[in-house]
Amino acid sequence: MLGKLYEEIGFHTIDDDLLKKLVIARLCFPVSKLKTIDFLNKYHGIDVAVDRIYRYLDKLNKTQKEAVQKISYEHTVRILNNQISMVFYDVTTLYFEIDDEDDLRKTGFSKDGKHQHPQIVLGLLVSVNGYPLAYDIFEGNKFEGHTMLPVINSFKKSYGLDKLVIVADAGLLSNENIEQLTSQGYEYILGARIKSESKLIKEKMLSLKLKNGDSAIVQKEDATQLVISYSDARAKKDKANREKGLLKLEKQIKAGRLTKTHINNKGYNKYLKLEGNIKVSIDKTKAKADEQWDGLKGYVTNTKLSKEEIIENYGHLWKIEKAFRISKTDLKIRPIFHRLQRRIEAHICIAFIAYKIYKELERQLHIKESHLSPEKAIEIAKTIYTIQIITPNTKEKINKTLILNDEQKYLTHIFGL
Repeated sequence: MLGKLYEEIGFHTIDDDLLKKLVIARLCFPVSKLKTIDFLNKYHGIDVAVDRIYRYLDKLNKTQKEAVQKISYEHTVRILNNQISMVFYDVTTLYFEIDDEDDLRKTGFSKDGKHQHPQIVLGLLVSVNGYPLAYDIFEGNKFEGHTMLPVINSFKKSYGLDKLVIVADAGLLSNENIEQLTSQGYEYILGARIKSESKLIKEKMLSLKLKNGDSAIVQKEDATQLVISYSDARAKKDKANREKGLLKLEKQIKAGRLTKTHINNKGYNKYLKLEGNIKVSIDKTKAKADEQWDGLKGYVTNTKLSKEEIIENYGHLWKIEKAFRISKTDLKIRPIFHRLQRRIEAHICIAFIAYKIYKELERQLHIKESHLSPEKAIEIAKTIYTIQIITPNTKEKINKTLILNDEQKYLTHIFGL
C-alpha cells in the first residue's frame, strides 16, 4: 500500500530503490538507521550494510532534495486542481542528544522544552489541507522570523509563481517581515500581537464589545487591516491559563525560587514586580487588566479578503502544527542522532517524503470514505507479509502475499492490492 502511494505521488521517478526502502521504514518503523537495517532484514528480507546507508545519506540531500520537493509540489498541484495561491508557513525545533554545539546545531529557544540541548530550526511550507510543499533547515539559534522569506522566495522562484498569499502565526510577525513581504509583492495574513498595538488601536479594539462568534475590522495607520474576533471558548481558555500561570508563580514565590532576575516579559513572569529592593511579588492589578483581552484574537492582513475568509484561512494553520506533531510522534523525526550536517539534511529529506505519503494516505482514506485513520492503516499494512516459495522440481520462485484476517482484506480491497 505505502509503496503504491510512493509511486502514485511520483517519487518512483527518482531512480533510487534505497530511498524508497528508507522512507517506508520511516513510516512503519521510525527508529535509528541501525535499527532500520534490522527492520529491512527481518520484515523484507533485504540485507543492507550500515556503511552503505551512511554513504547513501552523505549524498542524498545534495542529489535529491530539489527533486523530492518538486515531485511533492507537482502532486499537490494535481490534487488541488492547480490551485496554489495561498501557502502556510511555520517553524519548529529539533533537538540532539549531545552537549556540544557546531555551526548548525546550536542552543536556542526550544519548542520541545529542551533548552539545554543543541538544536536546528526546521521551516515548513504547506498548502491548504496541509500537503507539504517545501522545507529548509537553519541554525538552532536563528530567530524564526528570519527563516520565512528565504523559504518562500525560493519556493516562488522554483515554480515561477506570480502571486502568493502567505499565512503565518504571530511568532513570525515583525515589522521587518511585513516590510519585506509588502515590498516583494506578497499578500499576507499574520497572527497579530494585539496587546502590542498602539494605544489608539487598543482602545478601538476594546470598544468593539464583541459577542461570541463576532468579528470586526480595525483600520491601522499603515493601511493594513486588523481583523478582531471573539470566542467564549477562547476567553475561558485564556482565563484558565492565566490562573494556572499565577498559581505557579505564587508557589515559586513562597518557595523563594524567584528573584528580580525573573522579572521580565517571558510568559506569566510579566505579572511579577519588585517590592523594595529584594521582595518579588505578583502585580494583581496588571493581571486584572489582562482580563479585558480574554477571548480576543487578531489577524493583520493586506489582502482584500473578507474578515470571514481571513479568519477561515488563518484557521488552516493548525494543519501545519499537526504536520509537526505527526513528524515528531508518528515519524519520530526527533531527537536526531546524526552528527554530520549532510546526514542531518538527509534525515529531514526522508521524513519530508514520509510525511507526504502519510498525507496522501489520509486523503485517499477520506475519498474512499474509510473509517480507518492513517495510523491504523499503516498498523494493518505492517501485518501483511509476502513469502517466497521455491518449487522443489522446477526451482521456480513464487511470491505469495498472505491476507489472513478481515482487516487485511478490507485494506487490500479499498486500495486495489
